[in-house]
Amino acid sequence: MKKDRVAAFTDAVLAIIMTILVLELEKPSAPNLTALWELRYSFFSYTLSFFWLGSMWVNIHNEWETIEKINAKTLWVTLILLFFCSVIPYATDFVSRDFNSKVAQGFYGVFVMLVTFSNIWLSKVLEHGKDCSQMSAGMLKKRRTLLWIDIAIKAVGAVIAMTVYPPAMMYSVIIAAAFLMLSIRKMKLDWSDV
Repeated sequence: MKKDRVAAFTDAVLAIIMTILVLELEKPSAPNLTALWELRYSFFSYTLSFFWLGSMWVNIHNEWETIEKINAKTLWVTLILLFFCSVIPYATDFVSRDFNSKVAQGFYGVFVMLVTFSNIWLSKVLEHGKDCSQMSAGMLKKRRTLLWIDIAIKAVGAVIAMTVYPPAMMYSVIIAAAFLMLSIRKMKLDWSDV
């Protein structure tokens, strides 16, 4: 099967998920700055989730750039990835309502890590597809290594969140995202020399 239909489906589902994020934002109790300030955790959670999902979307498209066809396994792994992504608006709303809750931060962290694990799995499936070039396979392996480091950063954040400081989970997502963006940018620069 050509990748176009799956890419369009992935785009549509992620667009809906990202739209739901904004619909879940609480409205201020009054039209003043104090009421807006009370919603700072909601806006922070929304912004983090939106850009995290957006960067994942960009990376998926970069991975799929050189892939011509996909198989049934790729379809199912993509569907599982999108399932875990679909829980992000709920988890974001949960954590934004009680930002300092270990349970809320832990719940958010579980789904963020499940999405990342699904990305690793998808990358592995794409690499072993028959239409993956050697250069694409090398890039997928490098990206997968970065995603394992991403998981490690989030796991540390989860441990800190569940034991000492609940917001550490969301902050670890920011740190992991920054690490990934910088590393992938460097990786692209390295690969452009090939």
